[in-house]
Amino acid sequence: MNRKIIWIAVLTVGVCLQGLAQTAKPLQISGTIKGAEISKVYLEQYDNKVFRTIDSAFVNNGAFKFTTAVPLPELYGIRPAGYEYPLQVFLESEPIEIKVDASEGRIHYEVKGSQAQERFERFRKRQRNLTAKEFIEEDPGSIVSAYVLFRNYSYDLSPAEIKAHLNLLSPSLNKTQYVRILMELAAKQEAVLPGNKAIDFVSTDPNGDKIRFSDHLGKGYVLLDFWAAWCPPCRKENPNIVALYRKYRDKGFSVFGVSLDKKKENWLKAIEDDQLEWAQASDLAFWDTEAAALYGVRFIPSNLLIDPSGVIVARNIKGDELEATLKAIYEK
Repeated sequence: MNRKIIWIAVLTVGVCLQGLAQTAKPLQISGTIKGAEISKVYLEQYDNKVFRTIDSAFVNNGAFKFTTAVPLPELYGIRPAGYEYPLQVFLESEPIEIKVDASEGRIHYEVKGSQAQERFERFRKRQRNLTAKEFIEEDPGSIVSAYVLFRNYSYDLSPAEIKAHLNLLSPSLNKTQYVRILMELAAKQEAVLPGNKAIDFVSTDPNGDKIRFSDHLGKGYVLLDFWAAWCPPCRKENPNIVALYRKYRDKGFSVFGVSLDKKKENWLKAIEDDQLEWAQASDLAFWDTEAAALYGVRFIPSNLLIDPSGVIVARNIKGDELEATLKAIYEK
């Protein structure tokens, strides 16, 4: 086990800054891996839809363990070396056993000792027939209730609905990252509802130059489009936007793209492949993209239609709905 004091210090500072309800406690994880030659396992912390490595452990005779001090209870990732995505595990202060089987080319895993993980697994089996309200009311004080509201349901909720669901959770969860982010999200989304002025921001264009969003407002209707090269639904929607852009650009319609990519080469290739002929910007910061945070973007593709005076007139209209909206504007 590589116990890195600096990481523990960072985690402790993070807990103080965020005011999380969890307290940092040493993990009691014992794990086994069979079916693959894996020499190392990584412990990853979940933060704003991204898993970030905070520690590692060597695999000796098919076994590994972690005793790292981390905020608990909380969702973490256990990622065997050589694999891109971690195994999602809700960890608690009690002893936890993790059995990993990679013998069939695809990883299977079993977790014992975590009641939160058991609840998470039950949710996975039932989520299609379960509303957010129903799930939360089963156990309002569970960290899983807060996580599931954040990760699985908030996409389809209005700001008012997000607040109503947060009120169903136990006050003991108020300082968790999930409740904190959703409270901020609801406020940000309220600020960019139709009828409000678009928020200005500065990002970077494909040439590496700074580009200001407000410089592209005031000449006609603008579609502020959040997308990414790695997002299949975004790439599927792009041809529709291209067609509408070419149809109405001479009448004043324009598009301003904001990419949530991480790799510049992927971003530039997607722009070229999809023939995106309008202004583009990206922080190359994935879900930490500043403009996405300002506009309360929780999923992509996501967009806002802004009128010549800079007022938002519609949000998240795609396909036929976007086409009908532009037709009503430009073919009166």
